[in-house]
Formats: sequence, C-alpha cells, structure tokens
Amino acid sequence: MPQPLPNSAITADETERFIALGRAVLATEAQAVEALRGRIGPEFATACGLMLGCEGRVVVSGMGKSGHIGSKIAATLASTGTPAFFVHPGEASHGDLGMITRKDLLLALSNSGETDELVTLLPLIKRLGVPLVALTGNPTSRLARAATVHIDVSVAQEACPLGLAPTASTTATLAMGDALAVALLEARGFTAEEFALSHPGGRLGRRLLLRIDEVMHSGERIPTTPLGSRLADALVEISRKGLGMTIVVDPHGAIAGIFTDGDLRRLLDHGEVHIQQITIDEVMTRHCVTIPPELLAVEALNLMEARRVNALPVVREDGSVCGAINMHDLLRAGVI
Repeated sequence: MPQPLPNSAITADETERFIALGRAVLATEAQAVEALRGRIGPEFATACGLMLGCEGRVVVSGMGKSGHIGSKIAATLASTGTPAFFVHPGEASHGDLGMITRKDLLLALSNSGETDELVTLLPLIKRLGVPLVALTGNPTSRLARAATVHIDVSVAQEACPLGLAPTASTTATLAMGDALAVALLEARGFTAEEFALSHPGGRLGRRLLLRIDEVMHSGERIPTTPLGSRLADALVEISRKGLGMTIVVDPHGAIAGIFTDGDLRRLLDHGEVHIQQITIDEVMTRHCVTIPPELLAVEALNLMEARRVNALPVVREDGSVCGAINMHDLLRAGVI
C-alpha cells in the first residue's frame, strides 16, 4: 500500500484515492484519443490537402479552453513548416478579422460547435471565400455544417467526474491538431534543419545551425608550433593556449602534424625524456585528424567521438591552419 509522504496532511486512504482518481483520468483521456484513430479518414485527408495548398497562413481560432488548445496547435503548425497563428474569436469580430486574408485558411475549434463568437464569424468567412476546417464534438452543429471539411473530435465522456470541465475533449482536440501538423510536416518533406531555423535558441538549433568557424579558437588563440622547434617550446605553447595540444606548422602555415598532452604522457611512459634536446618533429603525430571550418559544430563532436580525441585542428582545403576546437568549446556552445 502506498504510504503518505513525510509531513503530508493526507492519510493513507486519501493517498490511495488520489492515485486511483489520477489513473482514472488518464484512462479516460487515453480512450478518447484512441477513439480518434477510427476517424482518420477522407475528411482528415481533405483537411490536410486544403492546409497544404493554402497560399497564405492557417488561422487557428477557438474560445475558452479550446482557445488555449488552438494556440498550441498554431504554434506546432508554425514550427513544423505550416505558417500559422492564433486569433481570438472575440477579438476577431471587433477588428482582428482584418488579420485574415483571402489566401488564408481558418481552423476553428469548438467542442459544441455552437460557440457564438465563432458562429458570428461564419458569414464573414464565407464572404472572403476562406476555407474552413472545423474540429468539433458535434457533427450536426452550425460550425460543422458550415465547414468546408469537418473532423469529429467528440469524446464518450469527459475525465471530469461532473462531466463539465473540458478535459478529455481538449486532449482529443490537441491530439488531432498534432496529427494534422505531423501529416503536413511529412507531406512537405520538412527537415530537422528547417525545424532548427525556427528554433535557433534551443539545443537542437545550436546543434544544427552552429558552424565550426563560429566557435573555434582563431588568430593568436590557436596553439601552433613551427617545425624544428624544441619539444620544450611546444609544451610551453600547449600550457599557454590551454587546449591540450599544439598544431605543428611548416614555414607556409600549413599543418605538418599535432602534439597533444596525451602524446606527452605516452612519451614519458617510455622512460626519461630530454625535452630540451628533442625536437617536435621527432614526436609529433603526422597525418593527424583535421576538420574544415565550414562544417557544423556537431560534426566536429561526431568526429571527436569516433576518433576518441578531445581536440581538432581546423584546416582549410589548401592545408592552411585557421583554427582549433576542443570538447570544452562545444560544451560552452551548447552543442553537447
């Protein structure tokens, strides 16, 4: 038997009851969503076709709780390749209807299908010749009958024990909105890169948009050591630049090799090392892994993980060194 949390004001019996009520709500809403599967048919396909062919924007509208769901559906559509925004039906009849053009499509949400604020808009929408896709729980309602296409999102019962608070009905409407958005995403061939363009501040946006040349160390911050230098001088450069490696360059600035702090540890494991006498040419790694500056930062991460290295020289096509990047740079940039 579940025990009440410490310092909780509820008894064990009340704990059991709350758990049972929560599970009952989820079961009711799950059944409501499951029932929608059988209604994905020609009307759904027609709605998708109208939205796909819309030359303007999908204008989503709903009152009350349906309005909150409509705002989320509009946001999902807009972020997945279908230009969309939400208009409050009450405001629409007091001037905001001017936001709707003849090239747009109206997606109206109403469980009853009789919401006065939406019904008031019907003659004006008809005059504009704007297609109307209605999601209602009443196929015989005025909104459903006036729609170009109607999708039934009715539910057998609300999760609210009083049958009053919109619960299962709003969940069903939201799920159908997601179904429309994802179907349109697939039909448009919408890509992850396109998704990132509308989410530049998120982690996905950073992973798919940020280039290596935007986060790499460049100029004087690049750890470089000329060919022929003493190992001691290379170690000073590694310490000063703090990237755990130095790029060995020839007199023309082209990459000749790399030496890392890992190489130093392996060198010391072999016995006594005279760092003042050894040149970097003798101990550097030739034909090292490099990456060009124009690639995405996430590709640097993938290459580092695949080759099990923590830093990479950034090299142009002609072999000249233009930067250096390590795991810490990618972490700070939010790529990891």
